[in-house]
Amino acid sequence: MTKQLIRRVSALFLSAALLLSSCIPSQGDADSLKDGLTWVTWNGCDNFINLLNEKYPEIEIDFISYAGGNATGYSWEQMKADDIPDIFITTQIVDKELAKERLADLSGYDFINEMPTSVLDQVAIDGGVYLLPVSYSMYGIFYNKTLMEEKGWEVPENFAELEALCGEIEEEGLIPGVAGTLLTGNAFSAVFNLAKTDWLTTPEGLVWEQDFLAGNAAAEGYWEDTMDYVQRYMDIGMFHTDPEDRNNPQLILDYLGNRKAVFCTMVATVNITELPDTGDKLGMMPYISEDGSKNIYMYSPSFYFGISNRLTLPGNEKKLEEAVQILSLLYSPEGQAAFIGEDTPCVMSVLNSAKVPEDSLISDAQQALWEGRAFQMTYARWENVLSDMGQAYTDWFRGENGMDGAECIARMDELQQSSLNRSDQHYFCESTENFTLEETGRLIGKVLGSAVGADAVLIPLGRYHGPGVGLRNGITGKLYKGKINLETMTTILPTYDGKYAVMTMTGAQVKELARLGFDADGDGNPYPYLLLTGGDADLEDETAYRVAFLSGGYTDETGNAYSVQIMEGSLKSYLQKWMEEQGTISPASNPWE
Repeated sequence: MTKQLIRRVSALFLSAALLLSSCIPSQGDADSLKDGLTWVTWNGCDNFINLLNEKYPEIEIDFISYAGGNATGYSWEQMKADDIPDIFITTQIVDKELAKERLADLSGYDFINEMPTSVLDQVAIDGGVYLLPVSYSMYGIFYNKTLMEEKGWEVPENFAELEALCGEIEEEGLIPGVAGTLLTGNAFSAVFNLAKTDWLTTPEGLVWEQDFLAGNAAAEGYWEDTMDYVQRYMDIGMFHTDPEDRNNPQLILDYLGNRKAVFCTMVATVNITELPDTGDKLGMMPYISEDGSKNIYMYSPSFYFGISNRLTLPGNEKKLEEAVQILSLLYSPEGQAAFIGEDTPCVMSVLNSAKVPEDSLISDAQQALWEGRAFQMTYARWENVLSDMGQAYTDWFRGENGMDGAECIARMDELQQSSLNRSDQHYFCESTENFTLEETGRLIGKVLGSAVGADAVLIPLGRYHGPGVGLRNGITGKLYKGKINLETMTTILPTYDGKYAVMTMTGAQVKELARLGFDADGDGNPYPYLLLTGGDADLEDETAYRVAFLSGGYTDETGNAYSVQIMEGSLKSYLQKWMEEQGTISPASNPWE
C-alpha cells in the first residue's frame, strides 16, 4: 500500500472514529431521534463511550439500542434498506459492494496511519477503506505453560515435534489434547484452521473458496490432504473429545487446570491467564503446519466501524467533523485501551504502536499478525452450512456415525449443494413495506397472541437506557421491506426463545400495567409496553383476561402478583409459520382476529 493511500486510509480511519461514537445498541426509532449523530449501540463499548463523553462532552449522539439475537444480521438488514445510523458497527464484512455504496471512504484521514499496512490491505475494497476493525481477538491452541516447563517440554515447531511430544505426554499418563465439541463451530474451525496451515490461504485456496460457495467447485479433489492431516492430529491424541460435552471454559478449567491434558483446541477468548486451583499459567501456541513453515494463529475483529456516506453530503460538515473526532479517539492508544483490560487477555489493539509484554498470552500471536502469519476466522458466507459441517467433523472426532475424512468431504459437497438448491426456499415471506419499531412489535405481539390463544399481549419495546443496558426480552429491531428468510426473521426477535408466559388479570389491571411499562432494570426507567388484543377489541375493566408475555418480558413483582405460568413454545416457530402462511406482509397485516 502506498504512503499516499495510507494517508487517505488514515483520514478515512478518523471518519470511522467519529462513527464509533455510538457503539452500544439502543432501542429506538430513527423518526424519534434528535439532531445529533446516530449510533446503534452494541455491548462491549461501554468504556469507550465513557471516555468519549469525558473527552468530547459537546458531541451530541442519539443512541439507538439493539439487543436482539442477531446483531450482525440486523446491521446488514439496515444496510440493505439504506437505513444505517451515522456511525455503523458490525462484526463481519458481509457485502463489500454494499459497504462501498453505503459508507464513506475513510482512506483520506490521517488517523489511518496508525494502522498496520497488513490490516489496511485486508479491509481495502477497490482501493478504498469503508470499515475498520477496532480490536482483534486472537485464537490459537491453549496449553498448560507451567506443566510444560516443569516437564522440560518445549512448544513444537513442526508436526514431527508435536507427534514426538504427544508420545511423551501419553507416556506420562496424560491426554495430549482435548477439542471443544459442545458448539459445532469449534470442530468446524479446528478442521479449517489446519487447512489454513497449508493450501486454504494460498491464492488457489481463496479462489476455491469463492467457487465452492458459488456452487462452481467441489470439496472433493481439494480437501483430501487436509483431512489426512486432521486424521494425523487425531491419531496423536490432539483431538480428544469430552464425554460430558462441556463448554469451553469448563474444558480449560478441568483438563488443563487439573492437568489431565496439556493442549486444548477451541475457539475461545479466555478471561484468565492463570488456572485458579493450581496457579498454573496458560499459554497459547499456533496451529502447527506439517513442516513448520506456516504455523498460524487466527483472529476475528471485535467490531468494525464505518460512517454513513450521507455525512459527506453538503450540510453535514459538522457531523462529519464530529465523527472524525470520534474515530481519531477510537484509534488512539487511549481509545484502544478502552476495549482491552485484565479480563481480555486474548484481545489486542489494532494500532502500529500496540505492544504487549513478551510473557503475554498473545505475544507470539501479535507478532504473527504483523508478519502475516495470522488469518481471519472463517465465518462470513458459510453461515448456511457451517453448523452442519461442524457436526460432521464432530462425529468424526468422536468416532460416531461412520464418519471419516472421506465422508466429511462428501458431506461438505452435499451440504453446500443442498443449500444452493434450496436458495429459493430460504425466503418464505416478503414484506411489502418498511416497518417502524412499534409496527414490528405489533406484528410479533399479534402473532404470539394468535398462536397461544391469549386475549391480550403486552410486548416491551426497546429504547436507549445507557451504556451496557439493553432490552433483551423485548423488540429492538425493525422489519424492512424485502424478502424474508430465517436470518432476516431472527433480526427482529428477542434474544431468548422457547418459552412464553401467561398471566390472568382484569382489563383494568392490564391497562394499568401497560401504562406503567416494564422496569426491566429496576431503576425506575421502564421500557414501554405495547398492549395488543385479538381483533383490536377493547378490554372491559372488570373482566378477567388471559394475557401473554414474552419470556422474561415482565418483572418478578408482576409475575408474583398474577401467578405467572411459564409455557413451552417458540416465538420463532410461531412467527415463521405465520409468515409462511401469509406469503406477503405489511404493517396493516392483522393475523389476530
